[in-house]
Amino acid sequence: MLCSSPLSSQQLILPKAQSKARTHLRLCHVSPRMSLDQRPPSSPTSATALLKTVTKLIWGPSLPPGLLISTVRIAWNTAWQLMMSQLAPSDSLGNYTRPASKFSLRKNPPATANLHLYVGLPCPWAHRTLIVRALKGLEDAVPVSIAAPGQDGSWEFRHNPSRNEDVLVPGLDNANGCKNLKEVYKLRKGGYSGRATMPMLWDVDGKEVLCNESYDIIQFFNSGLNGLARNPDLDLAPLELKGKIEEWNKIIYPNVNNGVYRCGFAQSQEAYDTAVNGLFSTLDVIDDHLGGSRYLCGDTLTLADICLFTTLIRFDVVYNVLFKCTRKKLLEYPNLHGYMREIYQMPKVAATCNLMAIMDGYYKILFPLNPGSIRPVVPSVCEHEVLSSPHNRESVSSADKKMHAYIS
Repeated sequence: MLCSSPLSSQQLILPKAQSKARTHLRLCHVSPRMSLDQRPPSSPTSATALLKTVTKLIWGPSLPPGLLISTVRIAWNTAWQLMMSQLAPSDSLGNYTRPASKFSLRKNPPATANLHLYVGLPCPWAHRTLIVRALKGLEDAVPVSIAAPGQDGSWEFRHNPSRNEDVLVPGLDNANGCKNLKEVYKLRKGGYSGRATMPMLWDVDGKEVLCNESYDIIQFFNSGLNGLARNPDLDLAPLELKGKIEEWNKIIYPNVNNGVYRCGFAQSQEAYDTAVNGLFSTLDVIDDHLGGSRYLCGDTLTLADICLFTTLIRFDVVYNVLFKCTRKKLLEYPNLHGYMREIYQMPKVAATCNLMAIMDGYYKILFPLNPGSIRPVVPSVCEHEVLSSPHNRESVSSADKKMHAYIS
């Protein structure tokens, strides 16, 4: 489970074999080298002005002829498929297939290790690590550097003069002074030329990537650094609940965490239909379960809840709109929405939820999904005041209640 860098301009160069695509692109005056976040110039060029003048003379206020519209449609669909094939790899049926993490945590580093965490705020997988780090009180033990999506698609570090104690913001690389995350990966012994993904746990003294698998990192934060944690007694994966946690994760990850991406990155109608049906049938089950259980595994907050929360907090601001997860808004699930608000209101969790940075990371960067790079306003139901409203989850007791039959 990882957050890859968005497409770079180099990745958008069309293969020479795509002669048909190049022909259509020339007709549409589309540059195959345009990066995902590149915007048209604010003032029209002479060529653009000439095109507008000719268009008015030929067609006036009417639409262009059907043949031209069809040609443009074919050209855009061809270019979209080429871009999506690199942004979101898929199988032969158009189903999104998430690449596996390169660096797993095979053994916990010693408690004396000099660790550093790299994250990007839009990334739900990185968000998991920030929440567990905050709940456990590991801010001093594991410093963090927060990158932002760059215009070329890479994760970049840049000076941010604004300081907001209420929410995390992107900034500089505080461990290595690198300009982007790819440079950090290249510092490891033997270098690295693969995908530079978030989150990433770094060994400062050993100059090594310890892990870029989010679940490995949150498990380590939960139990591997209790000697340094300010809240060592908090256990988000109690031994007696590990079986239930694993069962929930097997449902939530493919159908919800990755399910929203399978909707948004689907490259066929059939792939989308399968993904969206799986997503909402699972949300229906979870909402029903939470009607009689305060958290997924009973009365105790666990890692499974953290993994679900980072998708839920993004649902109405991003996935419902941009990823076509439109059957219902999260607000329409009374138990899920109250459950999400309760976790949001836990100490230090809201500070990890920078909704503006999250929306920028999707709407302004994922060019194939949002060519205009226009970021919509934050829905009123997702504003801090609403998320901070009473959730009344204290009244929900799961004592002696068995888990939903969906899990058994």
